[in-house]
Amino acid sequence: MNALLICSGGFDSVTLAYRLAAENALGALLTFDYGQRHKKEIDAARQCAEQLQVPLLVMDISHIGAQLSGSALTDDIDVPHGHYSEENMKLTVVPNRNAIMLTIAFGVAASRGLDAVALAVHGGDHFIYPDCRPDFIRLFAQMQAQALDGVAEVTLFAPYVNADKTEIARDAARFNVPIGDTWSCYEGGELHCGRCGTCVERIEAMTLADIIDPTPYQDTQYWKAAISKVKAKVNS
Repeated sequence: MNALLICSGGFDSVTLAYRLAAENALGALLTFDYGQRHKKEIDAARQCAEQLQVPLLVMDISHIGAQLSGSALTDDIDVPHGHYSEENMKLTVVPNRNAIMLTIAFGVAASRGLDAVALAVHGGDHFIYPDCRPDFIRLFAQMQAQALDGVAEVTLFAPYVNADKTEIARDAARFNVPIGDTWSCYEGGELHCGRCGTCVERIEAMTLADIIDPTPYQDTQYWKAAISKVKAKVNS
């Protein structure tokens, strides 16, 4: 496999980049400027590409992102705090984001002679992101096989789609990922906030995997309350 990895610069996609590089299966990274509220993830993706010595393609689709309104990731809306399973996390949905990015990625991969598109979606995304779920991944791969029929053979590699983020954390340790160089936080402040959905999930995953998290957070304790709240709802 010689894969084009969609890399946001976050913990999940950078871990998959290091996994693919260790398996000599990483051809290039593709990151998107879709008008998100900060560019720290793009900077982290660039650093990942430099560390792994692979090309980085930066695709500016901000004019498209500007039409995908109503999300806390692209509009002037407060980023919700809590666990991903909370109802308020739907404010972080950018409609069809993965579908749009994957469509572009398959075209780029085919044009560059790469035989796979890799994506680090995982089970924790299933709560609120429909274009991260197993059925979407399966059907999208089938659609692209038809779209590129007779042109190129490009597969879709999403190894974590049925796994939780703890497995990604274990891979981060296994493949010596420089976790502190990744950026996940939706807020985009000086430090990871420790309160948004992706921060909460990131801290929880590394705690469950029993690995050291070198990331400095503004709030190091909030995640515990967020997890307790979810557990209380389940048990009520």
